[in-house]
Amino acid sequence: MGKFNSSQSIGEIVVKFPKAAEIFKENRIDFCCGGNRPLIEAIKELGLDEEMIMNEINSQYENYEASAQDKDWTTAPLDELVEHILNKHHAYLWDEMPKIAKLAMTIMKVHGEHHPELIKVHKLFRTVQMELEEHLTKEETLQYPAINRFLETNSKEDLEKAVNIIDELEKEHTNAGDILKELREITKDYLIPDDVCGTFELTYQKLQEMESDLFQHIHLENNILFPRLRGLL
Repeated sequence: MGKFNSSQSIGEIVVKFPKAAEIFKENRIDFCCGGNRPLIEAIKELGLDEEMIMNEINSQYENYEASAQDKDWTTAPLDELVEHILNKHHAYLWDEMPKIAKLAMTIMKVHGEHHPELIKVHKLFRTVQMELEEHLTKEETLQYPAINRFLETNSKEDLEKAVNIIDELEKEHTNAGDILKELREITKDYLIPDDVCGTFELTYQKLQEMESDLFQHIHLENNILFPRLRGLL
């Protein structure tokens, strides 16, 4: 019998088997914002083959050997998890979003006449950029300091400050995830037209890299950090 079954939540599967995220991404199964629902719901919604998906997950799991990069964040110290999110995912977004914004503006100006979808691409990216900048700041100035204070003082007040903002942060994660899904639809899965330049291709590549990084970022928070904090109350 396989290790996993389709009645388990999507997030639970990725927490226990991080490489399942790649299978989910290939099949457009949301493992971050939609990680709390049973896998079977997403399979039916997307019209996927349940047996094929489960066989792929379980066969890969049988050959899976945990590597150094697949740290078990469900048991790692909370401050270490927060530091990882800050250094890897927050730093990435702060660095890359301004670059992508310039690229999106450039290709809209150069190719917008023949590819009007670029106007929407630019607008959606600017929207998600502004929302994420506010979101990251909220985490860095409110939630993460409260977590670190709680770890120092074991104060219930600090823990409550860290937990009480979770619902708001989760809604913001969902909003960002929805915009990324809309970007993927508008760009037809980031299909590169024949009549465009290298900058166009680079822009679409960077948008996909951001999507992948953000999904992993949200997974670490929605499926690991936030449940661990709630469990401490």
